[in-house]
Amino acid sequence: MDVAIPNITFDEEDSQIEISGHSLRNDPGPHDPSVLYEQDEHISSAVWEGLERGALRCHEHTSKLEEWKLTGKQLELVEKAGFKYFRKIEAFSLDNQLISALVERWRKETNTFHLPGGEMTITLDEVALNLGLAIDGEPVVAVELEDSSAIPVCEKLLGKKPTSNDRRGGILEAILGSTIFSTTSGNTVPVIFLPLFEDFEKAGKYAWGAAALAFLYRALGNATSKSQSTISGCLTLLQCWSYWHLNIGRPKLNQGQALDAFPLALRWKQKLSGLRSKCDVVQYRKALDSLQPCDVEWLPYHDMDEIVPEDIKDTLILGRSRTTLICLDKAEKHLPDRCLRQFGFNQPIPQEVPQWKGTDGEADQSKSIASSCEDWSKHRDQIVEGEDRVDDSEYLLWYSNITRKFVGRHTSLESMFRQTVAGMTKMLELAKTLSREDMFPVNQKAVENIKNILNESLKNPFSNSKGFLLHLKIVVTRCVSHYCLELFGNVFTINQS
Repeated sequence: MDVAIPNITFDEEDSQIEISGHSLRNDPGPHDPSVLYEQDEHISSAVWEGLERGALRCHEHTSKLEEWKLTGKQLELVEKAGFKYFRKIEAFSLDNQLISALVERWRKETNTFHLPGGEMTITLDEVALNLGLAIDGEPVVAVELEDSSAIPVCEKLLGKKPTSNDRRGGILEAILGSTIFSTTSGNTVPVIFLPLFEDFEKAGKYAWGAAALAFLYRALGNATSKSQSTISGCLTLLQCWSYWHLNIGRPKLNQGQALDAFPLALRWKQKLSGLRSKCDVVQYRKALDSLQPCDVEWLPYHDMDEIVPEDIKDTLILGRSRTTLICLDKAEKHLPDRCLRQFGFNQPIPQEVPQWKGTDGEADQSKSIASSCEDWSKHRDQIVEGEDRVDDSEYLLWYSNITRKFVGRHTSLESMFRQTVAGMTKMLELAKTLSREDMFPVNQKAVENIKNILNESLKNPFSNSKGFLLHLKIVVTRCVSHYCLELFGNVFTINQS
């Protein structure tokens, strides 16, 4: 059987090996780790090393919502509490594979997607447009409850004591637990939400959209961990955001279909035509890795003023608010200054993001939430403005140095290794059978060294890939001499950059 001859390039200055055009660099970025300082724990590191986790299990349980028929009184209370538009969305079909590929591009250090052409994110205005939830108002802050108080709170506000079938560790089924605050434990929501609905008039003044976005940011961040296999939060919002902005996995709308439905998530919920066959995570990953500027829609909502209600329209400027989002005991940074092209501006190099940890588990949690609430109270005064004289090129140069350029390899590690092992095996056979009688001593020594290195590296290459690459680097370096190139050029095509 013929062995494919790989083309090996070794760049000594950059310590990079390429096999047939595919880089064997262990780290495709970031070259400057000051921004993506948690790269080692990110799922993209595992994927680069060939450790696939498959599609995430998506915990959003909207399928049951259509079974819940509201009475007139219930409908009145739901609308009064701030869910007038949101209640219309109900069940939504999720593409777990697409969501999983998007998670691989999410970075919790910046709360943005790191895509080939720059950062993008889900902003407050997009929550209001797609879900119809309020993004202005009081922060959704947790009310302290003792474990023993859960039962009386349920009895007071729900009209019944939770039974053993209703309670699992102090949580119970509710509409919020199926949608914007879905958790990995099912369609349940913490009892801590209940006091927020003791007064429905007051509930209607909460910034539910900001809380939903904080919850989703946290869920996305958690899902980027190598060990994570599930994701929660409002995944309807995530998928709709992708459909609006990225021409990847996006279904086509029926011709003549009414496009005046609000919230805008309804547009993607209606019957679709020309639906693409669903890809798997690897296919979506490749599409994101090769995303071109023409595949990005930066301003997808520019012609929708007529269908957006006035109470929503008046708050859309908050999409550019650099502030802190709060959901119960969670606080997350909202950083639109990193994604100004989504607002029609050129992108400057954004200001540095201080390294912060989420409020979960902090020693003085109440102090942290208080500080976050103070920042949120200024959200209308922290609107980021664009700069006319800014050129994207400076940003893109900076970005290329701090980002993770690729998530997946164009060719699998296994394929590259097998191709290289086959070539090195053939080289070893040649070195063993080569007559050295007419060689100068220096050339005899060079061939002997290469033979010994090949023997060592081929003992068990797949069990120690890093060691194998180290040996390969040495072999390529030794073969750069003119004499060895003549000897082994018919096995490897070896170039020196």
